[in-house]
Amino acid sequence: MDKRVFWDLSYGVYITTTMDKERPTGCVTNSAMQITSEPATMAVSVNHDNYTNKCIAESGKFAVCICSEKTQPLTIGTFGFRSGRDSDKFEDIAYEMKEGLPIVRDNINGYVVCEVIKTMETETHTVFLGKVIESERYDCKAKPMTYAYYHDVIKGRAPKNAPTYLDPEKVKD
Repeated sequence: MDKRVFWDLSYGVYITTTMDKERPTGCVTNSAMQITSEPATMAVSVNHDNYTNKCIAESGKFAVCICSEKTQPLTIGTFGFRSGRDSDKFEDIAYEMKEGLPIVRDNINGYVVCEVIKTMETETHTVFLGKVIESERYDCKAKPMTYAYYHDVIKGRAPKNAPTYLDPEKVKD
């Protein structure tokens, strides 16, 4: 089986945020999607090992910030390769609060805030299904960042907790 085929599916790059009680936290996700428009419903997939997973489960809310092609690699690195258990990911990040959740501001196309209405557990990830309670599209001139752009142009890599991570030693040439 050649799992590289999954790289050809259309993915975005998102920063999914929530609260750790009084402290904002979040992580990079690439599996977020609209489920329905009426009522507005979204789903996001978060690895069990990500601290953000635990915080979403406890708070019952999440926000999906849509990264643009202008989103800085340092921002993606902060949310994708550091843990909120040990660090304040928002320390040097411009953000605002919407519906009690942190929304990243720099080079973001917009955001969607959701209340969790259901979860589905897989072996490695939780899929959080959320009722949309707030959303806004920013006047960002850049295109939304796709997963392909992240790999091909930025030369980014997927962390081990990403749904699309493939162990380089197991990838078939």
